[in-house]
Amino acid sequence: MAAWFQTPPGRYLLDWERERYAAAVADAFGYHALQLGLPQLDALAGNRMPHRWLALPEAPVAGNGNGEGVGGVGADGEAGRPRAVDLVTHAAALPFPAASLDLVLLPHTLELSADPHAVLREVERVLVPNGRVIVTGLNPASLWGLRQFRARAAQRLGLGRTRCARLYLPEAGAFIGPWRLRDWLRLLSFEVAATEHGCYRPAVVTERWLQRTAWMDRLGARWWPMLGAVYFIVAVKRVRGLHLLGPAWRPTRAAAAPAVVARRDRDRSTI
Repeated sequence: MAAWFQTPPGRYLLDWERERYAAAVADAFGYHALQLGLPQLDALAGNRMPHRWLALPEAPVAGNGNGEGVGGVGADGEAGRPRAVDLVTHAAALPFPAASLDLVLLPHTLELSADPHAVLREVERVLVPNGRVIVTGLNPASLWGLRQFRARAAQRLGLGRTRCARLYLPEAGAFIGPWRLRDWLRLLSFEVAATEHGCYRPAVVTERWLQRTAWMDRLGARWWPMLGAVYFIVAVKRVRGLHLLGPAWRPTRAAAAPAVVARRDRDRSTI
């Protein structure tokens, strides 16, 4: 998938996500933030938390900008080069205690994971109450998703050598629709705060045709907003409070007390 992000559609997608992440993390306050995956995008560049880390599921290749940073922030991330990698860990087994992170970013992490449910459960564990998780993913209900579906269908029909069988998106990973992801988040007590779609240009492969169809971004955001090639979801971890209730029964002493009955004396003699 890293090679695909070097293509014109991949750079177009990263530019859109970079703008959305910059706006979303600018007002996220706390002490600890974590980005899981996608070192090509420094999604925490606009955040002001003192401790920011980039985690990958495997060791980065030499020459990818894996220098050390101060406080978890790589100096080369500000210069436009690949973000410094701070730790290598499995996304479903993070080396952080429970309720210790204020912000977690998942840029295309779930669709590249073998068990996205386990990753979301782990994110819910490490987030503090009212902590935020931001997820981006490829939308199957889009022009890009339709072309990818057509290519896979042609491969299943034995048309692998034809033009229709050429994959447009990376072969690795699986689509996770935004509607399904919202259901998963609600089951884990997350409240979806914002959802946005983008990248409405058709599935073309050259920079020239991407520039020619730039007008579709304006029309798509207005007329078919749910059919963007990528979605951006912000969710907040909610923790329900407990309310202690008193006993529903009466005390034994009060129940055993004799009842006082007022009785009128009718045997009074008259003078």
